[in-house]
Amino acid sequence: MSDTNNPPPCPGPHLDVRKPKLKLPPKAADCHCHVFGPREKYPWAANRLYTPPPVVLENYLAMLGATGFERGVMVQTGLYGTDNRFIVDAIKAHPQRLCGIALIGESITDRELRDLAEAGVRGFRVNRTATTGLSFDVARRLAERVKDLGWHVQFLLDIEDHPDIDTFLGAFPTEVVIDHMGRPDPRKGVNGPGFQALIRLLKSGRGWSKMSAPYRTSLQEPPYDDITPFAHALVAAAPDRLVWGSDWPHVLLEATMPNDGDLVDRIAVWVPDEGLRRRILVDNAERLYGFERP
Repeated sequence: MSDTNNPPPCPGPHLDVRKPKLKLPPKAADCHCHVFGPREKYPWAANRLYTPPPVVLENYLAMLGATGFERGVMVQTGLYGTDNRFIVDAIKAHPQRLCGIALIGESITDRELRDLAEAGVRGFRVNRTATTGLSFDVARRLAERVKDLGWHVQFLLDIEDHPDIDTFLGAFPTEVVIDHMGRPDPRKGVNGPGFQALIRLLKSGRGWSKMSAPYRTSLQEPPYDDITPFAHALVAAAPDRLVWGSDWPHVLLEATMPNDGDLVDRIAVWVPDEGLRRRILVDNAERLYGFERP
């Protein structure tokens, strides 16, 4: 299938990753990244939202090694649409280190769902910030189909657009995961109605959130100090319902490209307590994604 658009390549991440000052605990997991394979083997979707930077799985694994992560969660990128072959192949090559989140549609068969689960996929993503994402109604119907697989549904959305998210998604057939702390609005602060609903969702035990991608909604340059209060509020409210993600390779970022070593060092600012850091980076990730326990 030929492309219907040709967006320019996204800027690439820093490949000279700075070694962070923070020493991560053994089995720490980066729970959010996007990784790409050779185009000749994994064709791009015609309606892709971006052209990826020239980075591959080996670059991602090198970043994990430089920063101290042993595990990673690959989130299927819209670059490939619902063709999840690349993340399946990557998990197969590194089954002790990687698992994945798929993109799926209603036409997927139960057999295909079981195959994805057996391959190391732990849920599917719904992008509500893009016009190509599934509707909430479709996501709910798919959640009914995957709940017996132990999957969750991962949502990318702007939390202040959903002040009822605690009741709306709290009643989903599966647990739900909210990307990037809900992309909070620094102008509304931690008392914004959507962010407070997110806290209620996490405290209910039906939802999780990823502490990731502060640059998506920060109004500042790195180290994104205006996002720190949101991280502190989540840790204070529901430390057992949080995981951390790098969002590597930071696609569609028009602002300053952060060094991943600097992003890792922000974990110490967001989560000063060492015990809570281990809970978020290791224990919670094991519960949510089913990584093999040490």
